[in-house]
Amino acid sequence: HRSAATNTGHRSAATNTGYSSAATNTGKEGCAISLGIEGRAMAVVGGWLTLAEWKEINGEWHRIDVQTVKVDGETIKPDVFYQLRGGKFCEWTGE
Repeated sequence: HRSAATNTGHRSAATNTGYSSAATNTGKEGCAISLGIEGRAMAVVGGWLTLAEWKEINGEWHRIDVQTVKVDGETIKPDVFYQLRGGKFCEWTGE
């Protein structure tokens, strides 16, 4: 829980699956992947974010969506944590 995975190598990946965990990647064309409940990820321009969205159903958590997006510097900003909420990439507010 609340762990971090960080990578700085070009074309590398930082992956995390823990609850409320974070993945960051500062390498050229790198990937930051966070698939856990309330996970978040960030990367630099040209990098990729992969995030999962979860929902609690009858007391059990279920992954309901997984999406990937490229950090373009405009729609998806560099060096900003994102979460997948309601099927959309949203800036993480710390909540």
